Amino acid sequence: PWIAKMSGGGGDNSKFAGNEQQKDTRTGNITAAKAVANCIRTSLGPKGMDKMITTSNGEVTITNDGATILGKMEVQHPAAKMLMDLSCAQDVEAGDGTTSVVVICGALLSAAERLLSRGLHPSVVSKAWQKAAAEAEKILKKTAIPIDLADRDNLIKTATTSLNSKVIGGYSQALAPLAVDAVLSVCEDLKTSNNVDLNDIKIVKKMGGTLDDTELVLDGLVLDQGCVKGAGGPTSMKDCKIGLIQFCLSAPKTDMENQVIVADSAQIDRIFREERRYILKMIKKIVKSGCNVLLVQKSILRDATAQLSQHYLAKKKIMLIQDIERKDIEFISKSLGCKPIAHIDAFTPDMLGSAKSVSEDLSGTGKIIRISGVKNPGKAATILLNASNRLVLDEADRSLHDALCVVRCLVKMRSMIAGGASVEAELTHQLGKLAQTMGGVDGYCTKAFAEALEVIPYTLAENAGLHPIKMVTKLRKAHAEGKKYAGINIKKGCISDMVEENVLQPLLVNISSIKLATETVQAILKIDDVVPIR
Repeated sequence: PWIAKMSGGGGDNSKFAGNEQQKDTRTGNITAAKAVANCIRTSLGPKGMDKMITTSNGEVTITNDGATILGKMEVQHPAAKMLMDLSCAQDVEAGDGTTSVVVICGALLSAAERLLSRGLHPSVVSKAWQKAAAEAEKILKKTAIPIDLADRDNLIKTATTSLNSKVIGGYSQALAPLAVDAVLSVCEDLKTSNNVDLNDIKIVKKMGGTLDDTELVLDGLVLDQGCVKGAGGPTSMKDCKIGLIQFCLSAPKTDMENQVIVADSAQIDRIFREERRYILKMIKKIVKSGCNVLLVQKSILRDATAQLSQHYLAKKKIMLIQDIERKDIEFISKSLGCKPIAHIDAFTPDMLGSAKSVSEDLSGTGKIIRISGVKNPGKAATILLNASNRLVLDEADRSLHDALCVVRCLVKMRSMIAGGASVEAELTHQLGKLAQTMGGVDGYCTKAFAEALEVIPYTLAENAGLHPIKMVTKLRKAHAEGKKYAGINIKKGCISDMVEENVLQPLLVNISSIKLATETVQAILKIDDVVPIR
């Protein structure tokens, strides 16, 4: 009888579902992660809603960028934190698609929940989905359109698609060409390069004006500050020799704990004389090198420039710009073709950069230093971003960064695909066909994976105020007829060919989002217990 009892239990799937505690842990993790995904689902697409984020100290941020929203959220649940990490990972890898990746992850978790409730084991689901994600990548590569980096128009189309889904979408025609030109200018070699360092592109934000006033500076530099004119120094200069120094033009000080006690006035005079001699020696060296514009790094322990040194520099008609941040030194030296000078003894003509002009200009509500006509500039670019208020300026900065990342994606992987949820609809169609040929548990899981990807077209239609079920049904029909670039045209409220509509995006964004979302779901499914420790 006990043999019969054992064999009778073999058909019961309840043992695969694990005990109640494991079930509760898994359900809790999935519910928490889905809550985060649902929170930012409404921000997907060009007609997505924006979130207003307020902090305890009264700071306000308005954005629909997934990584920004999740980065500012305060989440306690560890599984929900995994979705925040997922969004950050997508931001690092591709720079765009940070909302889509979380929405896809939420849909896959809902599908996983249904599969688990039917008695499938998490490991089986996890393994099947890994295969499905690999197949999805192959399908994406087949539907991709190769691109040449010399084809500027197509690059602008992809940058425009990225900017259209932002708060500042109305200015995408002005900002997209700037993003493309900036990335191409810092790219080492258009034929062989497979990455771009976005640290070589600096965005200077200035209040005042509109986003249409934004400009790209390639043969020079813009600094977000004014020059020192307290001692009557010049505010503009032609035929400049620019020196970038990392030492202080002021008298040396004692250490923090030490004190110098002066007994009489003769000693005070002697201190002043020594200070003057010390500073004059440095100024003479600077004048001898032919330098007429001096950039001084910010100093914490003592004044970067003393009043005396400012006076002597003004007398010698040397333009002085101080408080240069330590983190900007590398970028400035690259832009101007000069070398940072750490000690006065190293101040020689070969360390200087050359430019046609340096001037202090008014920009919006503040002042900027504009350096133009640099003789041998390095691979660096500056974008001067203008906007009417702080909220729009910050959001424009984030959106422009996403557009730069999109162009970088095309340098990394030189293929683009149609947007407007056409890719997800094609994946659903192709993976659905593949699932029918597979059969068994793998086929069943692959079908669930394919259906989960329909969340993107559904959400796009829903956020645009269209009828989601009608639109997704029409989209399915179009893809079943072999129209692989058919997507949701949000402006006209119908299904159109996305390549003809110029809605294009980098292949890397979609490959990365499906890969990362699947990995995160696998990680969440594998957790069967939470062990708190002190």
